[in-house]
Amino acid sequence: MCQTIIMGEESNAKWEGKAIAEIPKNSAEQVWPYIEDFCNIHKLIPLDICNKVEGIEGQAGLIRYCATTIKGEGEGDDAEIKIKNWANEKLLIIDPVQRYLSYEVGENNMGFKSYVATMKVLATNEDAKVGGCKIEWGFVCDPVEGWRFQDLNSYVEFTLQGIANKIEAAISEAI
Repeated sequence: MCQTIIMGEESNAKWEGKAIAEIPKNSAEQVWPYIEDFCNIHKLIPLDICNKVEGIEGQAGLIRYCATTIKGEGEGDDAEIKIKNWANEKLLIIDPVQRYLSYEVGENNMGFKSYVATMKVLATNEDAKVGGCKIEWGFVCDPVEGWRFQDLNSYVEFTLQGIANKIEAAISEAI
C-alpha cells in the first residue's frame, strides 16, 4: 500500500511531497540494507546504470551516476546504446541507527535545478527486529520544467511502491 501526502502546490514556490509504502511482513532491520545500498538503486527501480562516481560507500559525500538507456541503430550485440536520462546524485546524510538517508540531484538532463530527497525506514512496532515497517520518500525541489507537481509526486509514489515490492520479494527469496 502506498500513500501520498501532498504538501506542495502547482506554483513557482518549492515543491514538497512525500510518499509512504508499507511493508507489513518485514522488519525495518530487514528492509534498511536495501535502502542504504546507495549505489545499487538500479536493483530496485528501472535504471540501466548506477555507478559510484566518487566517495566511500555508506558515507556522506558519495556520488552515484544513474541513467536509463535506449537502443539505437543496429541489431543484437551490434545495437548502439544511447543514454536517455541521467543524473549525478550525492549522498548528503546517512544514519544507519535511525535508518534514513538524504541525497540531492546534481548535474542531470531531466530538468531538475534543485532536488533533495529523504528516504526513511520506520518500524511500525517498537522493536525494529519484528515484522512491519514503512518506507517514506520525501522531497523538496524547485519546479521542474516540463513536469507538473502532481506528475512528480505520482512518479515518486509509483516508484516507491515498486521499491517496496522488490524488497519484499528479495527478503522472501533470501529466507
